[in-house]
Amino acid sequence: MLRLLLFIFMLNGALSFAQEDPQKAQLLAAEKAKNYVYEGNEQLSKDNFVSAEMEYRKAISQQPTNVVGAYNLGNSYYQEGNFEEALYRHQQALKNATTKAEKHAAYHNIGNILMQEKKCPEATEAFKNALKNNPADDETRYNYALAKECAEQQQQNQDNQDNQDQQDQQDKQDENQDDKKDQGDQNKDDQDQKDQNEKQDEGQQDKEGDQKEDKKDNQEDSKKEQDQGDKKDQKEQPKQQPGQLSPQQVKNLLEAMNAQEQKVQEKMNAEKQKGIKIQTEKDW
Repeated sequence: MLRLLLFIFMLNGALSFAQEDPQKAQLLAAEKAKNYVYEGNEQLSKDNFVSAEMEYRKAISQQPTNVVGAYNLGNSYYQEGNFEEALYRHQQALKNATTKAEKHAAYHNIGNILMQEKKCPEATEAFKNALKNNPADDETRYNYALAKECAEQQQQNQDNQDNQDQQDQQDKQDENQDDKKDQGDQNKDDQDQKDQNEKQDEGQQDKEGDQKEDKKDNQEDSKKEQDQGDKKDQKEQPKQQPGQLSPQQVKNLLEAMNAQEQKVQEKMNAEKQKGIKIQTEKDW
């Protein structure tokens, strides 16, 4: 029984010691983080940003919830122009902030970073939250007014741009409609010209057909007239009886007889001159 009571006493003592160790560890970590922050501030005052960044990182590593370390590290990034990393560290400080003073400082610096990035609406909201935690800060109030004016100007510019884009789109649609109308008119003109050309071609073809038809008719009329003339001549000429000479044949025959008689007469005359009696009978 005595041994059991001794064991219980020793166990209670161990539990009490274990509960005290985390508290002591947290206090020790907080103290170390504080020292790192102090050293970082010293380096930052000497414009030694690299060394200051290292000390602030040590402070955050020693105590992740250390607001001052994250806040000062964000400020060092801001001075170097690294706004993205500065915004991250101030948001980290804001997340771990427990007092209004810490929240006000974090929101104020977040607003400054957003203004540098021309994000005026977001900066306006950040300064507004900073004023909620410290309404008496004149610098925050002044920055809030600037951010609000900037946001309104950006909104007006955006509205103007949207209106211009809308007008440009409308103008483009109107231009497309005009182009379609012009194209339609051009197509209509082309079709009208095509129809007119087709009509002219048809008229020309009809005219040529008429001319061919007239020529054919004239040729047929001429042929008919010639045929009628030939028939008339045939009617006017007397029909030649079988075995009867035609007038032309008679004429030719008479001319041949006259020529033959002339030859005989010339021969007789020649014989008379010689004194020789010649036969005067005709040989036909």
